[in-house]
Amino acid sequence: MTTPESDARLADLRARVLHHLEVIYPEFDPGPICDSLLNSMGLQDPLPLIPHRNIWDQSDVVLITYADTIGNEHTPLQTLKSFIDEHFREAISTVHILPFYPFSSDDGFAVIDYSSVNESHGTWTDVEAIAKDYKLMADLVINHASARSRWFENFKLNESPGKDYFVTVPADTDVSEVVRPRTSPLLNPVKTVDGEKHVWCTFSPDQVDMNFANPDVLIEFAKIISLYLEKGVRWFRLDAVAFLWKQLGTTCIHLPETHELIKLLRLLIESKHDDAVIITETNVPNRENLTYFGNA
Repeated sequence: MTTPESDARLADLRARVLHHLEVIYPEFDPGPICDSLLNSMGLQDPLPLIPHRNIWDQSDVVLITYADTIGNEHTPLQTLKSFIDEHFREAISTVHILPFYPFSSDDGFAVIDYSSVNESHGTWTDVEAIAKDYKLMADLVINHASARSRWFENFKLNESPGKDYFVTVPADTDVSEVVRPRTSPLLNPVKTVDGEKHVWCTFSPDQVDMNFANPDVLIEFAKIISLYLEKGVRWFRLDAVAFLWKQLGTTCIHLPETHELIKLLRLLIESKHDDAVIITETNVPNRENLTYFGNA
């Protein structure tokens, strides 16, 4: 049952989301996108939006680790929890588990399935056990997905979901201005039911860039974020997020639309959990990097 206060909070949140969407997607009707985002995040009764405050400081100590760094007769995630409890309980506040999802390459950063835990590491129950005793940080590998993901398989078959989730350009497109973090070709030829297409791969042919110019991709990631919050994740590291938006004739890094998307994701996450933290892996000079943090 809603109250006048909750209705006012929802109206305020909706107005803010609509503003961001109008900047990101001026050619779309923002209303249906907004409704889908709020529904995907379960934000029918959002938290009050509070002024800026620091919810972490120099007393926070973060342990960063792969899920399977330590092994014994138990699953790696169970072993990790036991090891942290025994050796680090008094020393750390936060555990950052590097990508623990099914993956195809790049030490986990080519995600096959964002909604699952790699069965060789353990289960969501193991992840939740860590989140119960420590702040849990997880990677949101948001710029690209594995070429072995269901989305990309559907892309090649021209089926949903996925048929329009990835960036494609003609083979002869001038991409000379695009900033590259790797030496592999940016455009990778792929056979599809509609013929050969060239997909945009900032990092490797196995990591195909998501097309955030399609609002459906944003909605998919809102669902993923909602799942992670449900499982206890409170700190999000947005992997390679500076490359998120593509605009030919530019460097395709650090673009205004990327900033607006991060602001929107932060708004949605903090409206769900006011103790959530977003960290952006932006790979740009410090002066530019600071612009991702807002005016506080």
